[in-house]
Amino acid sequence: MQRITTYLSAGTSVTAPIGTVVLAHDERHLRRKLLHLADGDMVMLDLKEPVVFGDGDRLVLDNGDQVEIRAAKESLYEIVPRDALHLAELAWHLGNRHMSAQIEADRILILRDRVIREMIELLGARVVEIVEAFQPMRGAYHTHGDNHGHGHGGHE
Repeated sequence: MQRITTYLSAGTSVTAPIGTVVLAHDERHLRRKLLHLADGDMVMLDLKEPVVFGDGDRLVLDNGDQVEIRAAKESLYEIVPRDALHLAELAWHLGNRHMSAQIEADRILILRDRVIREMIELLGARVVEIVEAFQPMRGAYHTHGDNHGHGHGGHE
């Protein structure tokens, strides 16, 4: 079985991946795990420290081949604010409740939660049920557990 001990940030490799692994947002915080690739093969991830991976990050096999991480599609709420100030207010309320959120210029994505949906609608936002890849931001105290500049740019 192939072993993985290193990784690369999304967009830093020109090598074509030999496979993919599809993981939900809460499955992408990894250190040591047997990963099942989309084609049925398995590889052993064995890192020194835990890492939070994003869509497009690469796992490097001992032989140099690469496996690409793909974010799974998840059942989400798309929160659409009235304007930029409203978006900031909504983000504050979600953060105050420690909700994982993907914050973009014109919307916020969160996992579906009926109680939070009611709160957001009471605050005047439109909420739409969608299914797509989820890349929540990481908190202020979050670390990647690496020392070689692994980052996700706008995904953090």
